[in-house]
Amino acid sequence: MDGILLKIRAIEREQKKRAESDRLAAYNAGRKKHKKQLAFHRCKKRNRWVFGGNRSGKTECGAVEAVWLARGNHPYRKNRKDVFGWVVSLTAQVQRDVAQKKVLYYLRPDWIEDIVMTSGRKDNPAAGVIDQIFVRNVFGGTSVIGFKSCDQGRERFQGSSLDFVWFDEEPPQDIYEECVMRVLDRKGDIFGTMTPLKGLTFLYSEIYLNRRNNPEVWYEFMEWDDNPFLSRRETRALTAAMDETTLQSRRYGRFCTREGLVYPEFDESVHVIEPFSVPKEWQDTISIDPGLKNPLSAHWYAVDYDGNVYVVAEHYRAGLNVEEHAAELFRISDEIGWKRDAKGRLSALIDPAAGQRTLSSVKSVSELFYERGVLVNPRVEKDVFSGIARVKSYLKRDNGLPDLFIFSNCVHLIREFKGYFWGEGESPVKRDDHAMDELRYYLMSRPRPAEREKIQSDIQKDKERRIRKLMKNRRK
Repeated sequence: MDGILLKIRAIEREQKKRAESDRLAAYNAGRKKHKKQLAFHRCKKRNRWVFGGNRSGKTECGAVEAVWLARGNHPYRKNRKDVFGWVVSLTAQVQRDVAQKKVLYYLRPDWIEDIVMTSGRKDNPAAGVIDQIFVRNVFGGTSVIGFKSCDQGRERFQGSSLDFVWFDEEPPQDIYEECVMRVLDRKGDIFGTMTPLKGLTFLYSEIYLNRRNNPEVWYEFMEWDDNPFLSRRETRALTAAMDETTLQSRRYGRFCTREGLVYPEFDESVHVIEPFSVPKEWQDTISIDPGLKNPLSAHWYAVDYDGNVYVVAEHYRAGLNVEEHAAELFRISDEIGWKRDAKGRLSALIDPAAGQRTLSSVKSVSELFYERGVLVNPRVEKDVFSGIARVKSYLKRDNGLPDLFIFSNCVHLIREFKGYFWGEGESPVKRDDHAMDELRYYLMSRPRPAEREKIQSDIQKDKERRIRKLMKNRRK
């Protein structure tokens, strides 16, 4: 009997030891508190990125994702038996100190079949640099987590077919592109966790500006307040010690330049909404920034009863003539049920420069639009600084709430918001700003709230009928 009790206690001690070492299970239980980690793991897209501040919890995401995929027990994705993936760090030293350390933290020792070392001993892998870890997969197979560093050069990233690549911090563009090719035939996943400290790099254009044009791209910003395990007292002290640009990248994970964004108030998660059917009485006008070789930008603007502005449709094209642009304006208007006047014409605001005639044309752009049924009004306020102030006020009122909402199908306007920076001096960089210009034209026109349709009672209707009859008899 004593022998049985001793065995039971030994089993219980072993189970307790395993439970204490199963940090993956602890993460799984605690991730409900960190909602952005949960959003990352749940996302089904194949190119996912977390842009996070230091200590925001971003690296934990990548390490746990890699271990789940290798183990074949990912709670939100289709699992595979024999998985081969890479963890990519900037250097071998950074690999050892950050990504490798995190992966070992979440891998229970009894899940590891073997370790191949680049340097150091496999009985103490944390002290050396790992080449590969062979992981027992829950389906009975063996998965491989390989480790790479960007300082090895592009050639060391060629040849393999992979199920996943995790970039711990931002890689050089040539290595990123090579890794994208490595997951192609297996339809594998690319995911990255990084603090954007290098300014507007290729990932700024490839991922941040391109999400709405690439259905497989997803990203999330992660900041200190998103991490429920960080001390709020510590974050307040760190915040007070940083300048604004450093704070934007190291706390909020934002892409920054020293010049800074014109509209840091723009928040895609707040200002971008899914399209809905806009009532006729909300429909206001179209605003146009003309272009022939450059893109012509046009957006349809609506205002609700409380004065909130909605950007509900977009036409953004280069290389068309006025006739073709006008045809597109009518096509989109018909698509969304946009209002016309009694003669079937559209109304729009337009840059005053469209009223100028050139030596090569006897008619201005405004006149050409007018002839094609688009009644353009060039009387718009073009002062850039006043316009920027007006846009800022719509992005965030004094009460902290927005008055400007953009339908998610207006991808070029959203992209320009995210890439509109101050240049040298006190002017925005004059590049990719066509939608920014016509948004200013519209908001400077002081749009008024829509009027609610008045519902008359039967008594009011009878009274108006009697008055009309009386006036008619008097005219006789």
